[in-house]
Amino acid sequence: MRKAQLAKGHIYHIYNRGVEKRDVFSGDNDRWRFLQGLFLFNDVEVSANLLWQVERNFGRATFKTLNAFLKEQQRKPLVRLMADCLMPNHYHLLVEEIMDGGISKFMQKLGTGYTMYFNKINQRVGPLFQGSFKAVLIETQEQLERLLVYINVINPGQLAEPDLKDDGIRDIEKVLKFAEDYLWSTHREYLGVRNPFIIDKGLLGDIFSNSKDYRDFVRAALEERKLGSISNLFLE
Repeated sequence: MRKAQLAKGHIYHIYNRGVEKRDVFSGDNDRWRFLQGLFLFNDVEVSANLLWQVERNFGRATFKTLNAFLKEQQRKPLVRLMADCLMPNHYHLLVEEIMDGGISKFMQKLGTGYTMYFNKINQRVGPLFQGSFKAVLIETQEQLERLLVYINVINPGQLAEPDLKDDGIRDIEKVLKFAEDYLWSTHREYLGVRNPFIIDKGLLGDIFSNSKDYRDFVRAALEERKLGSISNLFLE
């Protein structure tokens, strides 16, 4: 799919997967590193190698360390990050362009920084992801609502039900429980059981009155597709 023309004030589904569909996250340390990049690189002034600088000066990077490192600076975010999900060989982001060129600059730093890290610890060279990231413009509120379910719940749900994409959901309770326990999507932030550190959860108030409304919408969206294909939720 071609990358959409990126424009300020619009929301996009951003995703990419490993070259040759290889895993890009080998364990929790990799996933934490990518999340740290989501937080750190969303800044006009931050370069792709800043995580290495932080670790050289402060030791192993944590969100607390990064906050301490950046607390004296006036941050200038490139994008509004509203949801994310990390899967073994790919990732999904829900992002709003808030300054001209913001998404492209953010994704360039994110991809470069994570690839540098991954290649160093795995003693490899070359690209890690399948070319440039893919971007799909979100044009309606219905698409936005269903995309949020897709990113936060359907994606991790495929780890519980591997045939979910082709056959639909067989066990809604199983998928919901797995998604609620899954640490690597922002479903828990939207449920109100984990404080948002990376994302801007303002979308919740824009679309849903509270976390209960979000929870109810997720269940209704899954029940609506329990017996049939949910391929219309799969934008890639």
